[in-house]
Amino acid sequence: MKKLTAILLALVLCLGLFAACAKTGTNAPAETAKTEEPAKTEEPAKTEEPAKTEEPAEPAEEEKEPEADPEPAEEPVVIKVGALKGPTAMGMVKMMSDNEAAENPNYDFTIVAAIDEITPNLVQGNFDIAAVPANVASVLYNNTSGQVDVLAVNTLGVLYLAENGDTIHSVEDLRGRTIYSSGKGATPEYALEYMLRQNGIDPETDVTIEWKSEHSECVAALASDENGVAMLPQPFLTTAMMKNENIRVCLNLTEEWEKLEGKTLITGVCVVRKAFADEHPQAVEQFLADYEQSVAFVNGNTDEAAALVGGYEIVPEPVAKQALPKCNITFIAGNDMKQALSSYLQTLFDQNPKAVGGAMPGDDFYYGADK
Repeated sequence: MKKLTAILLALVLCLGLFAACAKTGTNAPAETAKTEEPAKTEEPAKTEEPAKTEEPAEPAEEEKEPEADPEPAEEPVVIKVGALKGPTAMGMVKMMSDNEAAENPNYDFTIVAAIDEITPNLVQGNFDIAAVPANVASVLYNNTSGQVDVLAVNTLGVLYLAENGDTIHSVEDLRGRTIYSSGKGATPEYALEYMLRQNGIDPETDVTIEWKSEHSECVAALASDENGVAMLPQPFLTTAMMKNENIRVCLNLTEEWEKLEGKTLITGVCVVRKAFADEHPQAVEQFLADYEQSVAFVNGNTDEAAALVGGYEIVPEPVAKQALPKCNITFIAGNDMKQALSSYLQTLFDQNPKAVGGAMPGDDFYYGADK
């Protein structure tokens, strides 16, 4: 009995130990072996991009010279302009008209009948710019020690020979005739004598030249002398022909001069006081621009220009209509002016140095031309 009890107790004890062991095994967390991550495959080494070839540097822009500061604008000035009745004033009529219509006029025009109303006023400063005979411009330059510059040629040849009848057709036909003319000591005398001499006619022995003080006197003499010849400028020749239908143009001095080694007969020019030009260069340049436009208008619009000429009482409008195409109004400046005018003055000088004031003008005489 005691043996049985002991066996049972031993059995119970074994069962208890077994249960404890089972419980312990169930509750203990099982350590899960960490799965090793596969080794990362090394990325292929990046191929180095080829070094970029440096583009050639763009050439640096040429260094520009600093622009000169523009000339400061001049104070406005009213230019006092003098001109003779005739072609030299006729070329200015569009300027005169525009100037009258301007709110702020740039010019003060004075039209006179005789050259002795121009030259003293220019020298004394009463005129800044003036239209004068070509040789007178050179005389002024010499007499003022270079204080007068020539701006432009404004009139070529305007001299014609006329007769009552139809007997003169060449320069040779003038031999033995009486020629009536005004303008002794000025362009008419030098132009006529040069033409005669170059054609083998002595002005002192082969013809008789009677110098008159006015063009009207020449016309009157022509009317009373059937064999006489009158040298007259335009537009006065047209006036005479409108009053006397028997008057005929027999020779054009401009054409006769051109036959002599291509000489150019120049009647009128425009001059400026050097002191004024030095003080007001912009105003002088504007004058030249306006004058050139005025001449272009006059030459291209005969009827309108004739109306203006008549309105300013230079010559009557009907006369201006017929005369304007024959007046050889022009505008020549700069180097072209210098070439034409210097050649003309040289021709006069060779005949008589006094005609140009005793000496040829220097290069500084020609405004805007190469020195």
